[in-house]
Parts: sequence; C-alpha cells; structure tokens
Amino acid sequence: MDTLNTFFDQEQLLRLLTNLYVFTGIAANILDPQGRDINLFEGHPPFCKALNALPEGHRRCVECDAWKIRSYNAAKGFQFYRCHAGICEAVMPLYDKSRPLAYLVFGCFLDMSPVEGQWERTRASLDWYPGGPEALKPAFYQFRQYSGEELRAYSELLEALAAYIQLKGMIQATERTDAQRLELYLDQHYMEKLSLESVSRELGIGRTKLCRLARQISGGETLFQLIARRRIEEAKALLMRNDLPISAVAEAVGISDYNYFSRIFRTLTGMTPRDFRKKWRSAP
Repeated sequence: MDTLNTFFDQEQLLRLLTNLYVFTGIAANILDPQGRDINLFEGHPPFCKALNALPEGHRRCVECDAWKIRSYNAAKGFQFYRCHAGICEAVMPLYDKSRPLAYLVFGCFLDMSPVEGQWERTRASLDWYPGGPEALKPAFYQFRQYSGEELRAYSELLEALAAYIQLKGMIQATERTDAQRLELYLDQHYMEKLSLESVSRELGIGRTKLCRLARQISGGETLFQLIARRRIEEAKALLMRNDLPISAVAEAVGISDYNYFSRIFRTLTGMTPRDFRKKWRSAP
C-alpha cells in the first residue's frame, strides 16, 4: 500500500520543462504516482487543448494518464504508446529505490507512418466529439512527425534529465501520515460504495482511530459527513462544467438515490442542485 507523500519543486521543474520545450518543440510533463498531471506545463498542442476543453475529453485524458502508468511494463526507460485519441506519447517512471515516485512523460507527436492512416485511427476514436471528428482534423495535422532516431535521441536526453531531477532532489518522498492517507483514499474512492468497515480494511486503520482522523481532518465531522462533503464538492464541479442530468451527476459521485442526493446537496450548500447550476451559470 502506498504510504509516501511526493513533494515536487514545481518552480525548478517548470523551468526545466519549459527550457526543454523551447529547445526541442516537444512537450514533457510530470505525473504523480497515481498518474495525475501535477499541472506544471501548459504547452499543449491545439488538438489536445480542444479535447481537454470539454468535460468528456478531459475525462478521457485523465483516465488515459492513469492507464499509461498502470500499463508500464518496460524493463527500463521510456515506453511508447498511443493515447486514447491515437496520438503518440511516451512514459518513464522516476523511482525512489524500487517504487515509482513520479512519472516523466513526453508527447504529443506522430510516427513516420503515413499521416492519413494515423488520422483514420484517431478519427475512429472521436465519435463522441460534439463537432464531429472532422472539426479536429486541421489541429491533428499540426502534429509533427518524428523518426525513430529522433525519438531515441530525445529519450536519452530526457533520461539524463530524469537523473538530474533526482540528483537535485526536485522530487522527493516522505512518509504519509494516516490523516493524509485517509484524505487521499477518499479523493480516489469517494464515488464508490464506502463504509466504516471497508475504509478501515483498505487502509489498515482501526475504526475508532479512523473516526478520530475524520474529525481531525474535517474539524469535527464524522467519516460519513466527510465522505458526503467530498462527493458534493465534486458534484458542484460537475454541475458547473457540463449539462449532465442531475441524476447522472448524483450517480457519478456515488449517490444512487436522487432524493437523498438533493437533500444532502441542499444541506451542505443551502440550495438545490438545479438552483446551484442556474445561479452559477447566470453569474457575470
């Protein structure tokens, strides 16, 4: 079970990645141990920006980031793959002894196979895109193609950079407290069916201590109140950024009973989910 905190020297890492992008034109980035973007670098190409501007596209990109680290099985160095939209990328773990501390990724690019064939692969993955795949074709054709020799050279450069990052301590690990472990677990599993027993079992923390930690984190709330608040915070974000039916929002955050969801939402925010969405969208 993961018991480490990962600390990033964001200022130094951003400077390194920005300089690398200016020099090579290829964007590199850092993912945390769970595969989440730590939001260092925004030099994404137009195609990727267009996908991430939509809730569904952002969801797919986030899930793809998590998938790429789970599927890493190279003996060492970078593993190359195509993302959910068919664009070439590469990932490599940065280790603390034997466990991944973070992941270094780079992309987005095309290989040297015919571009039209690569577009057809991407086009087939974009049936969900509201404007239709053809709306993204001009942005797709802005991707640069790289030869195997160019990618090997860039990979070796980044592997040397990874060693430098570790040497300078720009990414470090410390033991995570039980309170931090609980917060992280709820962040990752709030949408699932949770109970005091299941959380206790998964974290290896006794139920009495778990209740005490919940009060410590929340300022006096129970574990169930803490879980409910985490779900409603995510529900608010969903209501603000998409047009999902409110019942679908409730399901997405782990509450299958629409009436219960509305009651909890109103208790914690002072308004119904429908009124919250209406108020946020009418704000200047």
